[in-house]
Amino acid sequence: MVKIDKIELPDFPLLLAPMEDVSDPPFRALCKEQGADVVYTEFISSEGLIRDAAKSVMKLDIYEKERPVGIQIFGANLDSMLRSVEIVEKSNPDIIDINFGCPVKKVVCKGAGAGILRDIPLMVKLTEAMVKHTHLPVTVKTRLGWDHDSIKIVEVAERLQDVGCKAIAIHGRTRVQMYKGNANWDPIAAVKNNPRMHIPVFGNGDVDSPEAAKRMRDDYGLDGAMIGRASIGYPWFFKEVKHFLATGEHLDPPTMEERVTAARRHLQMSIDWKGEKLGVFETRRHYTNYFKGIPNFKEYRMKMVTSDASEDVFAAFDEVLEKFGDHVFA
Repeated sequence: MVKIDKIELPDFPLLLAPMEDVSDPPFRALCKEQGADVVYTEFISSEGLIRDAAKSVMKLDIYEKERPVGIQIFGANLDSMLRSVEIVEKSNPDIIDINFGCPVKKVVCKGAGAGILRDIPLMVKLTEAMVKHTHLPVTVKTRLGWDHDSIKIVEVAERLQDVGCKAIAIHGRTRVQMYKGNANWDPIAAVKNNPRMHIPVFGNGDVDSPEAAKRMRDDYGLDGAMIGRASIGYPWFFKEVKHFLATGEHLDPPTMEERVTAARRHLQMSIDWKGEKLGVFETRRHYTNYFKGIPNFKEYRMKMVTSDASEDVFAAFDEVLEKFGDHVFA
């Protein structure tokens, strides 16, 4: 068993990573159904929350069926972060997660996300203040360091633990790497193997197959895997990983009917939650993976990603099922 404070999780839990414009309630619901043990919201700007910005406030929506669910916030201003904690608490999440890992320039240039990796004392100070400011468990998601020459993640993780952080998820790249190259899990294993560490250490980055998850568990000894890009348009990934870890065998991939059903549900839930326009637009990024591997599919994919009316997208789903219903996925 793995525990985040008092939250009990199974051995080697699978966590849905917080992803901007991806980890919304509709997608989290699908991933939860397919075996995700913990899900996180999209990252939320502390400045946006205290300004009552509509987009930031909307991301606070969480539902009972998602639990345990973490709300992730980012920022570099202590007062704003503490005020945002008070706002987040009203949504009653199970976890408050701090984003110290986002490499995007518009976040980093404000000293937030991975930008704070250039100021480790501030990183520790913010974490300690937030821990003291809430009754909820505080966790951290971060990267190995700012660049290759500044990787001090073993020391950083220990300092975060010492000020009350209840779990840490580490992406195996530096900020300078962005998402290029291969994730390096060795420094994450070094954090886990530090005899002073007693909080869960989760690995993130390049967990793109059941075999990769197994290596993270068996070869690197990590407490769990945080899964991001591999789940986009493919919520079944969690179920497939769990089956492989338990049996050493691969599940058959979802059928065309299962994919169309999931895509339809995903789109409808998105429309119900954020309205027709945004619901249609923000679900588009998932369709390539929902229907990956189908030959001569470009015409139908284009309909899905260019249509502004949901009725046209739903019609495209029906066409796909009719034309490709017998397709067998490898």
